[in-house]
Amino acid sequence: MAEKMEESKLSNTGTQINGVRIGFTTGSCAAAAAKAAAYMLLTGREKQEIVIETPKGIPYHAKLVDIRREERIVSCAVVKDGGDDPDVTTGCHVVVEVTLAEDCDGIEIDGGEGVGRVTLPGLDQPVGNAAINHVPREMIQREVDEVRRVCDFHGGLRVLISVPEGRELAEKTFNPRLGIVGGISILGTSGVVEPMSSKALLETIRVELNQKKALGQKFVAVAPGNYGLEFMKQTFDYDLDKSVKCSNFIGDTIDMVKELGFSGMLLTGHIGKLIKVSGGMMNTHSKEGDCRMELLAAAGLKAGCSGEAARAVLETAVTEEGVRILQENGCLQRAMDYAMDRILYFLRKRCGNDLQIECMMYSNQNGLLAKSPGAVELLAQCHSVDDKAEREAGKAPVF
Repeated sequence: MAEKMEESKLSNTGTQINGVRIGFTTGSCAAAAAKAAAYMLLTGREKQEIVIETPKGIPYHAKLVDIRREERIVSCAVVKDGGDDPDVTTGCHVVVEVTLAEDCDGIEIDGGEGVGRVTLPGLDQPVGNAAINHVPREMIQREVDEVRRVCDFHGGLRVLISVPEGRELAEKTFNPRLGIVGGISILGTSGVVEPMSSKALLETIRVELNQKKALGQKFVAVAPGNYGLEFMKQTFDYDLDKSVKCSNFIGDTIDMVKELGFSGMLLTGHIGKLIKVSGGMMNTHSKEGDCRMELLAAAGLKAGCSGEAARAVLETAVTEEGVRILQENGCLQRAMDYAMDRILYFLRKRCGNDLQIECMMYSNQNGLLAKSPGAVELLAQCHSVDDKAEREAGKAPVF
């Protein structure tokens, strides 16, 4: 079985979506380097390339550089390639060192030089942890576990991820503001970096909407990104992957939905994005403005929270922590209802009277925070047409 892993045929042509080349996340780079380092450590055979499967289902064919091999420790690196997406981390080296660990019987994952540390609550990882988000951790665990299984190895391995350029690169990101110090984050929910140039992304959104329309759908579910997949599945039995991903382009997506003649649109998103809409922002990218905490504090004041609580919200770096403060002060639901009223005001101002538009807003810790009056009903209509489309395409069984 070890030979099978070694004989993988790799392609250098890249993967394209709608004519643009996708990249791979720092999480995919770390998982690929971890798999390769573990393989070389446990087999004694050097590898120049490795393949992993991303959560998106797209294989990543990674070239390995900076290989260093010793008896009990192996390290190698993968150079981050963001594809056609402008990404400050493109070109950085994601280095993984795998060491035999006699003091553990599993896999320990941690961050080294150039990988940030979490110092404020409310992020994906708890305070004190390396800023390696949960999906990359799961990817690393899975890939290294596969090597252990293939090699029939039952001992412990310690996996250390470093990014030599990470401390400098972090200054070009929001990490310092978020309380992540000392480097970049190891990120990615799908494992791939899809094209994010404005023109390419807007064309991708239009293609997805056109496809929904061609399948006869009158209602469409829209979400900024991949956050909330598990929440929507558990709470409403709806697969958010079936929604159209609008990224930060909420206003442009509404315009397209209207132009294509849909009857209704449901926007579902994390408070970190949607709270901006309560201030009238139809493009939620940080370069367009970042007023999340100000809007959240204003909603709290409107809901009757104290000035002290509002100041505490303003001093936090992330909306999850702001939500916790409002909850502790007993005004969270009133604040969220007020924020939803403002969100709906601006959404309906953008779409006019020709389109029914509803909204759901959630947080990772609290789940559903607020919903518009017709949101659940519209979600059910989106759900039913998605299921019908899948059955007609032969992708889902008919019960």
